[in-house]
Amino acid sequence: MTDGVWGSAPRHTTTALLLARTEKDPDSEYLDVNGAKFSAAEVAQTAAALGAALVGELGVRPGDRVASLLENSPEAMLVWWATQWAGGIAVPINTAYKGEYLRHQLRDSGATVLVVAADLADRAQAVTGDIEALRHVVVTGPDPVEFPGATAHRWDDLASANPLAAPVERRPSDLATFIYTGGTTGPSKGCMLSHNYHEALATQIGVTWGRTADDVLWTPLPLFHYNALTTAVIGALVFGGRSAIYRKFSVSNFWPEMNRAGATLTSTLGTMAYLLAHDVDRPEMPKSGAPEANTSLRMMGAAPLPPEVDDILRGRFGIDTFSGAYGVTEASLISTLPPGIRNKPRAAGMINKDYFDVRIFDDEDNELPSGTDGEIVIRPKLAHVMFEGYWGRPEATVETSRNWWYHTGDIGRIDTDDFLFFIDRKADYLRRRGENISSFDVERILMGHGELADVAVHAVFSKLTEDDVKVTATRAAGSTLTEEQLFRWCVDALPYFAIPRYIEFRDELPRSPVGRVLKRDLRTQGVTPTTWDAEAAGITYEKR
Repeated sequence: MTDGVWGSAPRHTTTALLLARTEKDPDSEYLDVNGAKFSAAEVAQTAAALGAALVGELGVRPGDRVASLLENSPEAMLVWWATQWAGGIAVPINTAYKGEYLRHQLRDSGATVLVVAADLADRAQAVTGDIEALRHVVVTGPDPVEFPGATAHRWDDLASANPLAAPVERRPSDLATFIYTGGTTGPSKGCMLSHNYHEALATQIGVTWGRTADDVLWTPLPLFHYNALTTAVIGALVFGGRSAIYRKFSVSNFWPEMNRAGATLTSTLGTMAYLLAHDVDRPEMPKSGAPEANTSLRMMGAAPLPPEVDDILRGRFGIDTFSGAYGVTEASLISTLPPGIRNKPRAAGMINKDYFDVRIFDDEDNELPSGTDGEIVIRPKLAHVMFEGYWGRPEATVETSRNWWYHTGDIGRIDTDDFLFFIDRKADYLRRRGENISSFDVERILMGHGELADVAVHAVFSKLTEDDVKVTATRAAGSTLTEEQLFRWCVDALPYFAIPRYIEFRDELPRSPVGRVLKRDLRTQGVTPTTWDAEAAGITYEKR
């Protein structure tokens, strides 16, 4: 039913797309980053200068990794483009990362260069001495900063280099970006994404949205994830028009930003949509049926919205919404809605048959009939529309792709009309504030606390459509550790989105006959009468 909707996969490098726009439309606005506006020609010119510095001064060679620790900013966008110009591989790192989280991604990626915001430089200083491959750190601020084991550089000095006349030659199948994903049985893994992947995903999403050169996409989603990178940075090259990238989501600034940017498309996460739907009245808000209502605005959810939230957004604001899709970093857009097709209640759209073969398997990899719950598995019909594997982890790549099918770790079903329904996670990973959280990583850090004997990190229900994080643990013999003390320790040790809202101490954790913690049982039990709640205790912390 969806055959032929999205067409064949494109075959371009990211720099070829940028150069094509500079030739066709060099001077019109391409990107608006926090109000700073760039044409395609301006982006290409700066990327060429920074790319020359990466190659000439910092020794970046084709395939070398360039990491960045930057909030949404012109520098975050430009360093990604400069890395592509230099033939390198961009490794954008979540700006909430610090300590062991940051150290792992820098060490695992083998990045030789790190570009860091001045206000995050202290996090880099704390770990660079342990990263053998890291040779250079570039700081965006004006003041010099020293980094153990690495040579420091100022952004402005590199941006003034004589530009490379042309990008270093790469192929569409070559790697462009590493995006790290969480897991339950090992550290976060780097998904290797090709140039072709970026264009293919931008194409799939844009066709689904009905995007044209007249559209303005506004997104507050971070450039260290693939959604904003592909929809905003690449999407405006594939379809024309422009994209506006905002520093971070804010309920109070959302509608003023819509008006400032002239947005016709906006991409949100489920939690954001929920908060907007239930926000207090504001003067800048459109009202359904009012003459000034922005009826051209289409709000796109990165995950299926609950019907009640969808109804509020449409009825209260008079805008169009779309939230029928399912994808993972490893496999881009597995299901979505073709233009003109109405979604079924709670479905995640229809199978993307142009790009993928999608099936439902049981635990022994036997295919299940329509309407039966099982694991969602896929394989591509086209080259380089999925990830190229996990960086440095061939065994993990083979395990997830066993029997020639990529296993998503998610439970779903497909009906006779090819609609896909997401049911649950097979693996106990968590999603909070738009971030996938590796329970393994959090547990590993918590076990570094000297007063814990056993730890399980798991999800509990949240009314904001994603998960809340709970730690269920046993204390070491003789420990008098309190829940609040452990919580405050977590604030210092963990990224803000991984900090548990709930903590419960028990005498022992439930385990299977082979000794594995029964996290599904803990998740089902949820918030028990003996669970401590940081929110109820009134404890706040900086969310960055």
